[in-house]
Amino acid sequence: MLRKKILALLSIAMLAVGTAGCKSDASEPADPELLLGFSQIGTESAWRIGNTLDIEQQAENYGVGLMLENANQKQENQIDAIRRFIAYKVDVIAFSPIVEDGWDNVLSEAKEAGIPVILVDRDINTEKSDLTTCLIGADFYKEGVMAGEYLVRKADSLGLDHINIVEITGTENSTPMMQRQAGFLDAIKGDERMTVLESIDGDFLKSRGAECMRHLLDTYGDEIDVVFSHNDEMTIGALPEIEEAGYTPGSDMIIISIDGGQEAINVLKDGKINCVVECTPKLGKALMETALKLKNGEEVDRVIHPEEQVFSDEQDTSLIGPRGY
Repeated sequence: MLRKKILALLSIAMLAVGTAGCKSDASEPADPELLLGFSQIGTESAWRIGNTLDIEQQAENYGVGLMLENANQKQENQIDAIRRFIAYKVDVIAFSPIVEDGWDNVLSEAKEAGIPVILVDRDINTEKSDLTTCLIGADFYKEGVMAGEYLVRKADSLGLDHINIVEITGTENSTPMMQRQAGFLDAIKGDERMTVLESIDGDFLKSRGAECMRHLLDTYGDEIDVVFSHNDEMTIGALPEIEEAGYTPGSDMIIISIDGGQEAINVLKDGKINCVVECTPKLGKALMETALKLKNGEEVDRVIHPEEQVFSDEQDTSLIGPRGY
Protein backbone atom coordinates (compact mmCIF):
# COMPACT_ATOMS: atom_id res chain seq x y z
CA MET A 1 0.00 0.00 0.00
CA LEU A 2 2.78 2.44 0.93
CA ARG A 3 4.60 1.65 -2.34
CA LYS A 4 1.45 2.45 -4.33
CA LYS A 5 1.07 5.78 -2.54
CA ILE A 6 4.69 6.66 -3.33
CA LEU A 7 4.20 5.78 -7.00
CA ALA A 8 1.03 7.85 -7.11
CA LEU A 9 2.80 10.85 -5.64
CA LEU A 10 5.66 10.47 -8.10
CA SER A 11 3.22 10.28 -11.00
CA ILE A 12 1.54 13.49 -9.83
CA ALA A 13 4.95 15.19 -9.50
CA MET A 14 6.00 14.08 -12.98
CA LEU A 15 2.70 15.35 -14.39
CA ALA A 16 3.21 18.69 -12.65
CA VAL A 17 6.68 19.02 -14.17
CA GLY A 18 5.29 18.32 -17.63
CA THR A 19 2.48 20.87 -17.16
CA ALA A 20 4.88 23.53 -15.90
CA GLY A 21 6.98 23.01 -19.00
CA CYS A 22 3.87 23.37 -21.24
CA LYS A 23 4.39 19.98 -22.80
CA SER A 24 2.79 16.55 -22.67
CA ASP A 25 4.36 13.15 -23.23
CA ALA A 26 1.70 10.52 -23.89
CA SER A 27 4.32 7.76 -23.73
CA GLU A 28 5.26 8.57 -20.13
CA PRO A 29 4.05 5.70 -17.92
CA ALA A 30 1.39 6.40 -15.30
CA ASP A 31 3.42 4.30 -12.86
CA PRO A 32 7.22 4.35 -13.17
CA GLU A 33 8.73 1.03 -14.21
CA LEU A 34 11.41 1.58 -11.60
CA LEU A 35 11.48 3.40 -8.26
CA LEU A 36 15.01 4.58 -7.48
CA GLY A 37 16.08 6.03 -4.15
CA PHE A 38 19.14 8.28 -4.45
CA SER A 39 21.02 9.97 -1.60
CA GLN A 40 23.18 12.87 -2.78
CA ILE A 41 26.04 14.24 -0.69
CA GLY A 42 24.97 17.87 -0.88
CA THR A 43 25.31 21.00 -3.01
CA GLU A 44 28.90 21.87 -2.13
CA SER A 45 30.08 22.50 -5.69
CA ALA A 46 29.02 23.19 -9.26
CA TRP A 47 30.07 19.60 -9.98
CA ARG A 48 27.68 18.19 -7.37
CA ILE A 49 24.82 20.39 -8.54
CA GLY A 50 25.48 19.33 -12.14
CA ASN A 51 25.53 15.69 -11.06
CA THR A 52 22.14 16.03 -9.35
CA LEU A 53 20.58 17.83 -12.32
CA ASP A 54 21.87 15.18 -14.71
CA ILE A 55 20.44 12.36 -12.58
CA GLU A 56 17.07 14.14 -12.39
CA GLN A 57 17.02 14.71 -16.16
CA GLN A 58 17.99 11.14 -16.99
CA ALA A 59 15.38 9.77 -14.58
CA GLU A 60 12.78 11.74 -16.50
CA ASN A 61 14.19 10.57 -19.83
CA TYR A 62 14.03 6.91 -18.78
CA GLY A 63 10.65 7.14 -17.03
CA VAL A 64 12.21 6.28 -13.68
CA GLY A 65 10.55 7.35 -10.44
CA LEU A 66 13.20 9.17 -8.44
CA MET A 67 13.24 9.70 -4.67
CA LEU A 68 16.16 12.08 -4.18
CA GLU A 69 17.45 13.22 -0.79
CA ASN A 70 20.19 15.75 -0.04
CA ALA A 71 22.41 14.72 2.88
CA ASN A 72 23.90 18.21 3.38
CA GLN A 73 27.40 16.78 3.89
CA LYS A 74 26.41 14.54 6.82
CA GLN A 75 26.85 10.76 6.82
CA GLU A 76 24.08 10.27 9.38
CA ASN A 77 21.64 11.95 6.98
CA GLN A 78 22.61 9.52 4.24
CA ILE A 79 22.16 6.54 6.54
CA ASP A 80 18.70 7.82 7.53
CA ALA A 81 17.81 8.34 3.85
CA ILE A 82 18.84 4.80 2.93
CA ARG A 83 16.67 3.45 5.76
CA ARG A 84 13.73 5.47 4.44
CA PHE A 85 14.30 4.03 0.96
CA ILE A 86 14.22 0.56 2.46
CA ALA A 87 10.97 1.35 4.29
CA TYR A 88 9.42 2.69 1.08
CA LYS A 89 10.40 -0.56 -0.70
CA VAL A 90 12.17 1.14 -3.60
CA ASP A 91 13.43 -1.14 -6.37
CA VAL A 92 17.04 0.09 -6.29
CA ILE A 93 19.06 2.29 -3.93
CA ALA A 94 21.91 4.50 -5.13
CA PHE A 95 24.07 6.91 -3.17
CA SER A 96 27.30 8.91 -3.28
CA PRO A 97 29.02 8.12 0.03
CA ILE A 98 30.47 11.09 1.87
CA VAL A 99 33.24 8.93 3.38
CA GLU A 100 34.32 5.34 2.79
CA ASP A 101 33.77 3.81 6.24
CA GLY A 102 30.69 3.14 8.35
CA TRP A 103 28.16 1.69 5.87
CA ASP A 104 28.05 -2.01 6.74
CA ASN A 105 25.03 -1.95 9.03
CA VAL A 106 22.65 0.04 6.83
CA LEU A 107 23.72 -1.73 3.64
CA SER A 108 23.22 -5.08 5.36
CA GLU A 109 19.66 -3.93 6.03
CA ALA A 110 19.20 -3.16 2.33
CA LYS A 111 20.55 -6.58 1.42
CA GLU A 112 18.17 -8.28 3.84
CA ALA A 113 15.32 -6.36 2.20
CA GLY A 114 16.45 -7.64 -1.22
CA ILE A 115 17.19 -4.16 -2.59
CA PRO A 116 20.31 -3.82 -4.77
CA VAL A 117 22.60 -0.86 -4.04
CA ILE A 118 24.60 1.16 -6.57
CA LEU A 119 27.51 3.37 -5.54
CA VAL A 120 27.69 6.61 -7.52
CA ASP A 121 30.85 8.72 -7.83
CA ARG A 122 32.54 7.33 -4.71
CA ASP A 123 33.46 3.94 -3.24
CA ILE A 124 33.17 2.52 0.28
CA ASN A 125 35.51 0.52 2.47
CA THR A 126 34.02 -2.82 3.57
CA GLU A 127 35.06 -6.45 3.90
CA LYS A 128 31.59 -7.55 2.76
CA SER A 129 31.86 -7.38 -1.01
CA ASP A 130 28.24 -8.37 -1.61
CA LEU A 131 26.64 -5.29 -0.01
CA THR A 132 26.74 -3.30 -3.26
CA THR A 133 26.27 -4.35 -6.87
CA CYS A 134 28.54 -1.87 -8.65
CA LEU A 135 30.27 1.50 -8.71
CA ILE A 136 29.48 4.12 -11.36
CA GLY A 137 32.00 6.93 -11.35
CA ALA A 138 35.32 8.37 -12.34
CA ASP A 139 38.67 6.65 -12.09
CA PHE A 140 40.00 8.99 -9.40
CA TYR A 141 43.40 7.33 -9.33
CA LYS A 142 43.79 7.92 -13.07
CA GLU A 143 42.76 11.56 -12.57
CA GLY A 144 45.59 11.98 -10.08
CA VAL A 145 48.00 10.28 -12.46
CA MET A 146 46.97 12.60 -15.30
CA ALA A 147 47.54 15.64 -13.06
CA GLY A 148 50.99 14.37 -12.09
CA GLU A 149 51.93 13.54 -15.68
CA TYR A 150 50.97 17.05 -16.75
CA LEU A 151 53.22 18.51 -14.05
CA VAL A 152 56.19 16.44 -15.23
CA ARG A 153 55.64 17.65 -18.81
CA LYS A 154 55.26 21.25 -17.63
CA ALA A 155 58.46 21.07 -15.59
CA ASP A 156 60.28 19.68 -18.62
CA SER A 157 58.97 22.41 -20.91
CA LEU A 158 60.05 25.14 -18.47
CA GLY A 159 63.42 23.53 -17.76
CA LEU A 160 62.79 23.48 -14.01
CA ASP A 161 65.32 21.67 -11.82
CA HIS A 162 63.31 21.70 -8.58
CA ILE A 163 59.57 21.97 -7.92
CA ASN A 164 57.92 22.59 -4.54
CA ILE A 165 54.29 21.44 -4.44
CA VAL A 166 51.44 22.21 -2.04
CA GLU A 167 48.36 20.03 -2.19
CA ILE A 168 44.82 21.04 -1.20
CA THR A 169 43.01 17.73 -0.83
CA GLY A 170 39.35 16.83 -0.80
CA THR A 171 37.44 15.55 2.23
CA GLU A 172 39.67 13.39 4.40
CA ASN A 173 39.05 9.64 3.93
CA SER A 174 36.79 10.17 0.92
CA THR A 175 37.43 8.02 -2.15
CA PRO A 176 38.38 10.88 -4.51
CA MET A 177 40.73 12.40 -1.94
CA MET A 178 42.66 9.21 -1.30
CA GLN A 179 42.79 7.99 -4.90
CA ARG A 180 43.62 11.35 -6.48
CA GLN A 181 46.43 11.84 -4.01
CA ALA A 182 47.76 8.33 -4.58
CA GLY A 183 47.68 8.69 -8.37
CA PHE A 184 49.39 12.07 -8.30
CA LEU A 185 52.14 10.91 -5.95
CA ASP A 186 52.73 7.75 -7.99
CA ALA A 187 53.04 9.83 -11.18
CA ILE A 188 55.76 12.10 -9.72
CA LYS A 189 57.54 9.76 -7.32
CA GLY A 190 60.29 8.83 -9.76
CA ASP A 191 61.09 12.48 -10.47
CA GLU A 192 63.73 13.77 -8.05
CA ARG A 193 62.79 17.38 -8.86
CA MET A 194 59.45 17.04 -7.06
CA THR A 195 58.91 17.86 -3.36
CA VAL A 196 55.51 18.02 -1.66
CA LEU A 197 55.79 20.67 1.04
CA GLU A 198 52.38 20.01 2.61
CA SER A 199 49.01 18.39 1.97
CA ILE A 200 46.05 20.06 3.67
CA ASP A 201 42.35 19.11 3.81
CA GLY A 202 40.14 21.57 1.93
CA ASP A 203 36.97 19.43 2.22
CA PHE A 204 36.08 20.13 -1.46
CA LEU A 205 34.75 23.56 -0.40
CA LYS A 206 35.53 26.95 -1.95
CA SER A 207 35.78 28.65 1.44
CA ARG A 208 38.15 25.99 2.74
CA GLY A 209 40.26 26.31 -0.40
CA ALA A 210 40.76 29.97 0.44
CA GLU A 211 41.59 29.21 4.08
CA CYS A 212 44.06 26.50 3.13
CA MET A 213 45.76 28.72 0.58
CA ARG A 214 46.19 31.51 3.14
CA HIS A 215 47.84 29.05 5.51
CA LEU A 216 50.10 27.68 2.79
CA LEU A 217 51.15 31.16 1.65
CA ASP A 218 51.83 32.27 5.24
CA THR A 219 53.91 29.14 5.83
CA TYR A 220 55.83 28.78 2.56
CA GLY A 221 55.40 31.97 0.51
CA ASP A 222 57.98 32.17 -2.30
CA GLU A 223 58.86 28.50 -1.90
CA ILE A 224 55.61 27.39 -3.58
CA ASP A 225 55.97 26.48 -7.25
CA VAL A 226 52.84 24.39 -7.74
CA VAL A 227 49.35 24.26 -6.25
CA PHE A 228 47.60 20.92 -6.82
CA SER A 229 43.93 21.19 -5.80
CA HIS A 230 41.57 18.21 -5.77
CA ASN A 231 38.59 20.12 -7.17
CA ASP A 232 37.63 23.30 -8.98
CA GLU A 233 35.77 24.82 -6.04
CA MET A 234 38.85 24.80 -3.81
CA THR A 235 40.97 26.04 -6.71
CA ILE A 236 38.65 28.98 -7.38
CA GLY A 237 38.73 29.78 -3.67
CA ALA A 238 42.54 29.70 -3.61
CA LEU A 239 43.21 31.96 -6.60
CA PRO A 240 42.25 35.33 -5.02
CA GLU A 241 44.43 34.50 -2.01
CA ILE A 242 47.40 33.92 -4.33
CA GLU A 243 46.78 37.23 -6.09
CA GLU A 244 46.33 39.15 -2.85
CA ALA A 245 49.68 37.79 -1.68
CA GLY A 246 51.28 39.40 -4.73
CA TYR A 247 51.69 36.36 -6.97
CA THR A 248 50.27 35.69 -10.43
CA PRO A 249 48.57 32.28 -10.61
CA GLY A 250 49.40 30.44 -13.79
CA SER A 251 52.86 32.00 -14.11
CA ASP A 252 54.40 32.56 -10.65
CA MET A 253 52.71 29.35 -9.53
CA ILE A 254 51.57 26.41 -11.65
CA ILE A 255 47.90 25.71 -10.82
CA ILE A 256 46.45 22.21 -11.36
CA SER A 257 42.78 21.46 -10.68
CA ILE A 258 40.31 18.60 -11.11
CA ASP A 259 36.65 18.62 -12.27
CA GLY A 260 36.43 20.62 -15.48
CA GLY A 261 33.47 22.83 -14.62
CA GLN A 262 32.73 25.91 -16.72
CA GLU A 263 34.14 28.42 -14.21
CA ALA A 264 37.48 26.62 -14.02
CA ILE A 265 37.67 26.28 -17.80
CA ASN A 266 37.03 30.03 -18.13
CA VAL A 267 39.91 30.70 -15.74
CA LEU A 268 42.09 28.23 -17.65
CA LYS A 269 41.39 30.23 -20.82
CA ASP A 270 42.39 33.39 -18.92
CA GLY A 271 45.74 31.77 -18.07
CA LYS A 272 45.30 31.69 -14.27
CA ILE A 273 44.94 27.89 -14.18
CA ASN A 274 47.40 25.74 -16.11
CA CYS A 275 45.66 22.36 -16.10
CA VAL A 276 42.20 20.99 -15.35
CA VAL A 277 41.66 17.24 -15.30
CA GLU A 278 38.10 16.34 -16.23
CA CYS A 279 35.82 14.55 -13.78
CA THR A 280 32.44 14.45 -15.45
CA PRO A 281 29.30 14.69 -13.28
CA LYS A 282 27.16 13.27 -16.06
CA LEU A 283 26.58 9.83 -14.61
CA GLY A 284 22.78 9.78 -14.82
CA LYS A 285 22.44 7.79 -18.04
CA ALA A 286 24.67 4.98 -16.77
CA LEU A 287 22.84 5.01 -13.44
CA MET A 288 19.38 4.65 -15.00
CA GLU A 289 20.48 1.93 -17.42
CA THR A 290 22.20 -0.01 -14.65
CA ALA A 291 19.26 0.32 -12.26
CA LEU A 292 16.86 -0.94 -14.92
CA LYS A 293 19.11 -3.94 -15.59
CA LEU A 294 19.15 -4.78 -11.89
CA LYS A 295 15.35 -4.47 -11.70
CA ASN A 296 15.13 -6.96 -14.58
CA GLY A 297 17.55 -9.39 -12.93
CA GLU A 298 20.38 -8.79 -15.41
CA GLU A 299 24.10 -8.88 -14.64
CA VAL A 300 25.99 -5.56 -14.52
CA ASP A 301 29.67 -4.63 -14.54
CA ARG A 302 31.19 -4.18 -11.10
CA VAL A 303 32.87 -0.90 -12.10
CA ILE A 304 31.64 1.56 -14.74
CA HIS A 305 34.00 4.46 -15.58
CA PRO A 306 33.19 7.36 -17.93
CA GLU A 307 35.75 8.57 -20.47
CA GLU A 308 37.60 11.69 -19.26
CA GLN A 309 40.26 14.03 -20.60
CA VAL A 310 42.77 16.73 -19.64
CA PHE A 311 42.41 20.42 -20.49
CA SER A 312 45.60 22.47 -20.23
CA ASP A 313 47.80 25.26 -21.55
CA GLU A 314 49.38 22.64 -23.82
CA GLN A 315 46.40 23.02 -26.17
CA ASP A 316 44.36 25.75 -27.84
CA THR A 317 41.95 26.40 -24.98
CA SER A 318 39.67 28.52 -27.18
CA LEU A 319 38.48 25.27 -28.76
CA ILE A 320 37.10 23.91 -25.47
CA GLY A 321 33.29 23.96 -25.74
CA PRO A 322 30.64 24.69 -23.08
CA ARG A 323 30.87 22.29 -20.17
CA GLY A 324 27.25 22.22 -19.04
CA TYR A 325 28.11 22.43 -15.34
